Amino acid sequence: MRITIAGKIGSGKSTVSKELSKITGYTVYSSGTFFRETARKMGMSIEDFNIYSETHPEADYYTDETQKAFMMQNDNIIVEGRLAGWISYMNGITAFRVFLYATYYTRLVRFAGRENIDIDSARSLMDKRERSEKERYKKLYGIDIDDLSIYDIVVNTEFMKPDEIAVHIANRIDEMSRKEIFTPRLS
Repeated sequence: MRITIAGKIGSGKSTVSKELSKITGYTVYSSGTFFRETARKMGMSIEDFNIYSETHPEADYYTDETQKAFMMQNDNIIVEGRLAGWISYMNGITAFRVFLYATYYTRLVRFAGRENIDIDSARSLMDKRERSEKERYKKLYGIDIDDLSIYDIVVNTEFMKPDEIAVHIANRIDEMSRKEIFTPRLS
């Protein structure tokens, strides 16, 4: 089984993916880590790389094609990233798609803590990055990343601990897989 974990900045994608990996034994592939590593190799901050990607679509295509190939060639994996669900959906890759939700201010505080920056700087960076990504994904793929209709489950991450969220997701997968009519969405 393939599981995709998507969500906006600070929603808990990486943390929940790690916890879900402990339960399932699946390997986690993080598109964010790959994107950050590519930015680092090019000597750019993630924000500068996002700006670069706005005029160099090959940066996104490369990351997304790598993610697509990984999903097609592997099973028993968790792929986390803002476009993970959409990439599986657009390419007809069978996956259980999860979207993690948190309010703007919760995500802002988490992002500031993760990046070790003040709230005002975090707000500026997060807003700029999310705006850039939303516009790029619409332009490159014609998708609205705020459209949650492709997901099998949407989970609010504000009121549960990461390990509880992972258990909730695993239980939902198990519950749905027991139903004869359930088939993870192909497209």
